[in-house]
Amino acid sequence: MNNIRQINTLILGAGAAGLFAAIHAGGDALVIDHARNPGEKIRISGGGRCNFTNLRTAPECFLGANPHFHKSALARYTAWDFLDLVQKHGIAWHEKTLGQLFCDGKATQIVAMLLTEMREAGAELSLETSLVELSREESGFRAVIERAGQRESIRAARVVVATGGKSIPKMGATGLAYRIAEQFGLPLAETRPGLVPLTFPDRFAGLSGVALPVRAQADGPAFDEALLFTHRGLSGPAILQASSYWREGGEIRLDLAPSGTLAESLRAARRSDGKKALKTVLAQHLPARLVEAWVTEHPMQGNMADQSDRAIDALCEGLRNWRLTPTGTEGYRTAEVTLGGVSTDALSSKTMEAKSVPGLHFIGECVDVTGWLGGYNFQWAWASGFAAGTAIAQGG
Repeated sequence: MNNIRQINTLILGAGAAGLFAAIHAGGDALVIDHARNPGEKIRISGGGRCNFTNLRTAPECFLGANPHFHKSALARYTAWDFLDLVQKHGIAWHEKTLGQLFCDGKATQIVAMLLTEMREAGAELSLETSLVELSREESGFRAVIERAGQRESIRAARVVVATGGKSIPKMGATGLAYRIAEQFGLPLAETRPGLVPLTFPDRFAGLSGVALPVRAQADGPAFDEALLFTHRGLSGPAILQASSYWREGGEIRLDLAPSGTLAESLRAARRSDGKKALKTVLAQHLPARLVEAWVTEHPMQGNMADQSDRAIDALCEGLRNWRLTPTGTEGYRTAEVTLGGVSTDALSSKTMEAKSVPGLHFIGECVDVTGWLGGYNFQWAWASGFAAGTAIAQGG
């Protein structure tokens, strides 16, 4: 370790943000990651097809203490910019609901695209490589890294921290970015699991596997997407979205008939199917197992002909304003992202550089910027990586 290698940029983390920063950093960049393969979250995302961005990306689709911080980076590198790159590499794609873009083929195509772009930019990748030590020097930073039991000392003019958050620790999440931030005196916003299933021990075990479209809301916007009952509680896109706005002890509100036409349909059935049991007719509009469970907690008497307008309205009000208090979340084990992180007060929104530590940049999930489900967090990775990378390339 007597020889010290000199480079311009050391990038910690070979995920979406780190690889993208390397592409734009202007060469002489080294990306290191302790994982065996790069871009593992990319590989597993979207059921293996990678929901790589969202055409509806807008500032209000992101959470963070500063609702304006992310606007600059997202405006300078848009979903359309990334789509142009995907098309340049001949990767077939399709749009799903709500502006979500997916690969037609495997998510590994996106990883391969990023690695190709990185190599063409002159950056180097070193996997199964760990950061042992990082310190500030007068002319930049000194890092000690280790690979296969061998240590190497590196001097870098700039360091980009792109090691992600705490979510999905089985994939290697360590919280390293937060420790580096604290080492250099940068503040952290409280971290917690985001885009995560909510737990209701034993309550919904009998409904496990039942899914339906709902409108879900915690202390934030309402989301019209699918809900899935599980042995542990509630999941599905609607719940994952709402979970980012939920705090322990708070309620969530579910509308099980978000089309708003259930009362009208039941009144029509009163005329056409008056002899049928109410729960039988209700099961034509909601999953039968859910109706059976609902009846045990909310007894339904009589046939359709016996139901007054008031009774129908009361039933629909209950179904459309179901208030539940989760006991918690499934935690970082299954959370798709980490909320909170390195405080944006400490960073430049233009360069992602620490204001008090010139040359030290934080990008991607480790920053206190978290997007909705559906490609928004990948777009933040591309945009923040582009912001840091281009600033480095321009010497800014």
